[in-house]
Formats: sequence, C-alpha cells, structure tokens
Amino acid sequence: MKQRLLVGLSMLMVLAWAQVPDKVSPELAAEKGCLSCHEGIEDIMPADSGMMMQIKAFGAQAGDPAGCVVCHGGNPRGLTKEEAHSGAPDALKNRGPQEFYPDPGSIWIANRTCGQCHPGYDYRLNLSLMQTEAGKIQGNLHTFGFPETWDGKTPYGNYDVKDTDGQVPQVGTDAYKKYMAELIKLYPQAFPTELKQLPEVTTEQVQKDPKLAAITYQRHDCQRCHVGVNGREKRGDYRGMGCSSCHIIYGDEGFYEGNDPTINKQERGHPIAHRIVATREIGGVHPGDSGGIPIATCNSCHNRGKRIGVTFQGLMEFPYGTPYDAKGKKQPKLHTKKYLFIADDVHHRGEPGKGGMLCQDCHTTIDMHGDGNIFATTLAQVEIECEDCHGTPDKYPWELPLGQGEEFGRKLSDKPRGLADQPLPETAAFGTVYPKEDGYLLTARGNPFGNVVKRGNKVIVHSATGSDFEAPVLKAINESDTWSSDEAKVAMVSVAKHTKNLECYACHASWVPQCYGCHVKVDYSGGVTGTDWLKSGSAVDKHGMTAESAIGSSGIKSPGKISESRSYLRWEDPVLGINGEGRVTPLMPGCQVVYTVIDTEGNTIAHNVIARSPDEAAQLGQDLIPLAIDMAPAQPHSALPQARSCESCHDNPKTLGYGIDGGIYQAHYAEDIIADITDARTGKPLAKNYQIQIPAIPDLTFDWSQIVDPKTGKQVATVGTHWPLSRSLPQEMRDNMDRSGLCMGCHKEMTDEKVWSAISTPGTLNNAEHLDLMHKMLLKYYEDSKKGQ
Repeated sequence: MKQRLLVGLSMLMVLAWAQVPDKVSPELAAEKGCLSCHEGIEDIMPADSGMMMQIKAFGAQAGDPAGCVVCHGGNPRGLTKEEAHSGAPDALKNRGPQEFYPDPGSIWIANRTCGQCHPGYDYRLNLSLMQTEAGKIQGNLHTFGFPETWDGKTPYGNYDVKDTDGQVPQVGTDAYKKYMAELIKLYPQAFPTELKQLPEVTTEQVQKDPKLAAITYQRHDCQRCHVGVNGREKRGDYRGMGCSSCHIIYGDEGFYEGNDPTINKQERGHPIAHRIVATREIGGVHPGDSGGIPIATCNSCHNRGKRIGVTFQGLMEFPYGTPYDAKGKKQPKLHTKKYLFIADDVHHRGEPGKGGMLCQDCHTTIDMHGDGNIFATTLAQVEIECEDCHGTPDKYPWELPLGQGEEFGRKLSDKPRGLADQPLPETAAFGTVYPKEDGYLLTARGNPFGNVVKRGNKVIVHSATGSDFEAPVLKAINESDTWSSDEAKVAMVSVAKHTKNLECYACHASWVPQCYGCHVKVDYSGGVTGTDWLKSGSAVDKHGMTAESAIGSSGIKSPGKISESRSYLRWEDPVLGINGEGRVTPLMPGCQVVYTVIDTEGNTIAHNVIARSPDEAAQLGQDLIPLAIDMAPAQPHSALPQARSCESCHDNPKTLGYGIDGGIYQAHYAEDIIADITDARTGKPLAKNYQIQIPAIPDLTFDWSQIVDPKTGKQVATVGTHWPLSRSLPQEMRDNMDRSGLCMGCHKEMTDEKVWSAISTPGTLNNAEHLDLMHKMLLKYYEDSKKGQ
C-alpha cells in the first residue's frame, strides 16, 4: 500500500510538471507576467523583507508584478516559453539584465543581476580564491615537478584575470588596509596583480614531457569546484554558479521540492526551492527553518583537498560503506565517496537546544568574497584566527595586537587591537546588524566581526542560525582558575611556549584526514576524453550559462581520462610542522602525487613517478632534494575541547615527522613485491607464470607519513608549497619535544635486582597510582635539593 501511494504521488508530481501550457493568453501575461506559467513558485525572499518589496516594486515598473524579471530578465509579456525567455524589459536594461538569465547568480553576468543591489561583490568574487583557485593550481603543479609558479613569473588561475584597481582593498577598515599593505610588501608573491589561465596541453606535448599530464589532471579533475561553473552532477555536488553557489540551496539528492509547476520534480540538478539564504532574518529554505547557509552547501566543494567541510561534520572518506541499511545495502555515495564518522568539530556540535554554528559564523565576507585583490593562497585571503574570539590565557581578544596568530615571522606591535563601534558597511547594508553592546570584536587583520560582541569580559557569538553562543575566553578561565583539567592548565599556562609558538588547533584538532599517496593515472589511449572544466567555463553564452551548465550536459571535452587511488588512510595523531605563518600546525597529506601516463598508442611513458623539489631544498638550505609529495599545513576544522594528550606529541615519532612508529613500516615501496613462490635465499620467483603483486615506486624509500630522516635530520618530503616559513619541525624543536623512551628512565633499573627490590614493592600500579608515584618522586627531589642548599 505504501509503495503504491509513493508511486501515485510521483505520477502526480510528473503530471503537475507536464501540465504547463505551451502558450498563454495576452490578457494573462499582462496580468501575471512570469507567473502566467510559474504560478506557485516561492518568493526569492520573505514577502515582508525590504529586498522582496524592492524587487516587486521594480518588477511592477517593468510589467512583471512578481518581480522575476528584475533578476532573471526575460519578457514578462511573452506568450510562449521562447518569447518569455528572451530579451529583457527596456525599463531594466540601463541598470539590470540585458537578456534572460536562468541563473542570475552566474559570475559571468552577476554585475547585471546581483550587482544591481550589491555593487562590487561580483568584481571581488571574480578575483577571490573561490573563482581563481590559484593556490590549488600551484600546489598540484608543484607536486608533478613544475617549479614554483606563483612567484610572479607565471602565476596561473582558472581564467585570465587582472586586478584593475590597484592593491588597496576595496573593502575593510583603514587598519585592515594598512595591515594588508604591509603584508603585500612582505610577501608580494602571495598577492599577484594578474593571473593567466592554466594553459591547455596537447598529447604531443605530453609525449615529450609526461609531467605535463598534470595540466590534464587539473583541468579534468581538480578545477570543477570554482564558482564559474556548476560543477559535477553527483550526489552532494549539486549547486549553482557564482553567487548562487552558496546562496541558493541544493539538497544532496538535487531534487526541487517547491511549487513551481514548470520544474520537473523527478529530475536531479535543481535547487531545493526558489529561495535565497544568507542571514538570520531571511531564515532558511522553508518558513520556520533556521537561517544562514547550511554546511552541506559549503561541502559541495569543500570535500576534497583538505576536506575541511566534511571534516567539520565529523566525516572521513572510507572505502567500506558499512554498516548495512535496513535493506541490506551499503551507504549511498556522497561526493562519489563513502564515509566513516569520526568526531565532528566542537563548533559544529554546538549546544543542546541551540545546535551548532555555521561556516559563515566565523568566516567573514572577505574570507568568502575577497577584498578586491588577487590571492595566491588561502592564508593570503583568510583574515581570522582562533584568538580573535578566545584570546590567550593572559590577554582578552581586545587586548591582543593585530596579527596575533599569523605573525609570518614579524615582531608584532604591543598596541591592543581594541573594539569596533560599527560593523563593516557591507554588513550594515546586507547582513544582520546586532547590538554592539561593549563593542564588536576585530579579526586578526582589523575588521569588525559583525556578529561577535563583547559583553563585559564575555564574548557572545550571534549565529546566522538564530542561536547565540558564549565563547570560552581563556583569560577569564585562567583568572578564575576553572581549567577543565590539570593537563589543560599546564599546556596553556605553565608551558608558555605553547601559546606563543603553536596554532590552537595544533592540540585541539583531535584528528586529521590523512589520505596517504595520491596515485594518478592519466590515460590518453583509445581516444578517451574527459570534461575540461576550464574550457567549459570559458564558453559562456549570452544567458550567462557555461558549456556544462545545462542539466545532463558534460561540457566541453579534451583528451585524457583520469583515474585516482591511494595507498592508505589514517586519521589519528597528525604530523606536526611549521606553517606559512611560522607557527606549529597539524600537517595532512596534500598533493602526494605519484603519476603514471599512458600515451595515445597505449604505451606507458611514465610509470609511478614522483617528482623532486629543488626549490624546497634551496629554501631549507640542505643538499638533499626532497620528494615533491606534499605534507600540507592545514587548519583541519576538527577541534574538540579535549585536546591531544601530551604523549601523542612528545612520545610519538610520527608527530615529530619520523613516520609511523619511527618509519619502520612500508620500507619496500621502491621494490616490486612478489607474493608467489620464491627462492627463500634469493627471492627469485620459482614459477614462470607469476605477476608482481605490488609494483615499485622507485624513488619512495620511506613511508608516506615520514617527512624527516631520523638519522640525518634532513627533510625528505615537501611541507607546503606556498610560503617560505613552512617546513618540518626544526631539529632543535624536535629534540626539545622528543620524550620517547621515557619509561626506561626508571625501568632500566629492573635489570638490577638489588636496586629494584630496594625501591619497589611487590605487585603492580595502575596508571593513576603510577602518576602519583612519579609526582611524589619529583616532590622528594625538590625537598632534597632544598636541603642540599
């Protein structure tokens, strides 16, 4: 009965979609405009909002009382679909749409649509990393063996773009603009004034230089997440373009669930409803829903690379897909992967009755839209640090100097950053304006958080969801001595070097997705092709749509087929290193590429190749040239209140960079592994018919998790490819941290029965008793030292 009911409902939805008239009467078109066909579609904003009222007022002037043409253009008096979806009312052409735009958020025409009311956003977004992906391009090329391509000589982006108005940010406070001027002067390579489109490559060029297959790999696989295209039509990846990438919501399944009779509710690839989301007041997709942009929307892109979006939700890709569901099936693929739940970030977890926070609650308009400059890396664009809200044990956030947490090797001023009396003009104009109370907190670069305020010595975070949170403030905790544990107090207060030298998430990132080894095969044989996302994004029609925008389209193809796999997965005890800001940070496998290339004739012209990084060796001042398999500094977005244990860093060779258990495993990558019958003395296969079980990777003589040779202390793999300060932990720091083998400080005397019987008693101690005994020994040593004085 239930199944028949579902089938019946499905048929009704299809029939409702199919009953759209081919032609409407002139009288109906004059009365209702676009609603002649789209009767029932949701208002793009709440009906009582100022924005919706303005849209309808402008629409009425253009002959469309619903206001659709204000954003979409088109002819509201058209009697057929073809007539209605062409041109634009003359009343709008001087400032708005020139044509019919199916997706008004498209970056390619946003200056005529969203830009009518939100001027400048389209320009800033076009130069931001969400469009250029400059850092991703450079990092990937580097791991294939290209020299640094972001140093101002040959910087690449998804498209040709120039910073036409100079490098003074278009938005931000005077303090922010001054801060950025200093940073640009210090690291000009991180702020190029022009990008060239990542070039195409021919099969003939690849034949001569196989590493050029990196360009095919990028254009086919890596560059689909920028806002200039719609991206891949897979579960979890459906989204719009440009502004619509974030502000128009798609469910993971890609089905429309609204009331527009013209949209096929059985076809994937549609937004869940015709509704903009952004702020607390606007609300969500449905009446009564919490406001803001859902995290899953961000994850339509942020599920690869550093995987910060799915990590924030607590998800890590895993191949198994268990447990089975009620029908005995494995989990459905999400972003083409299956997942294991590890632990979600404390900010995602939130509080009972309030829920969690959204990405936009921390990340600012500049983090997401840019400031009008071109950025070569994430660190160049993102302006926030943990200390901006939580402070340090000896300073409240407003007592900290600008730049706290992102020193970039600089000595900071002692001047407190203070508070702001007003949010940014962009926030005041388009966002929620919260009461300032004692003042708005500032980012590390001097811009006000419009949603974070001081209340006495408390920090209140107003979430776009509608919930308000009190952020833990470290100085308040320290002054009241309300630390959660002795370990916390020791780590945060007693060992002052921790807060001075470490990123907060060096300890609080409880886990990090570690996808070791990125095995890439680029195959040009048999005329195979794949979607070229940059070619497709460059082919823009007058409606603002790209070659891959239409549902079911695969865009413009170019030669080559990409296959990817990995060596192994881990999540626990991430390696530590130094990031571009000069602080200790978790590392995660970045582009750890080992590539194989098959030419047009089916010949293998590169087999399991790992490039090397001469520029990394020069930067480190060492003779050993590291492999270009990157262990990338990252903010994993996996913070928990319970930080890493002391032992996980100080008694763990993996954390120091020496590899899992000191690199004793997987030491034979450079050899072919044969599992068949072999001569026990020589290892020679005894069977004439045998296969190599695990092919060799000739240059990989150590485990993927290792970045430092424990014998020589030299760095053997790349750590970051963008900033000169990024590297493995320095030798002195590793030596100071390393407390492995500490147990033997006492227990080596167990071999001397006379000594051990004098200092021990029969039986065993549990962990608490053991710690108590060691503490007593320390106090006894202290008392004896005083007597000795």
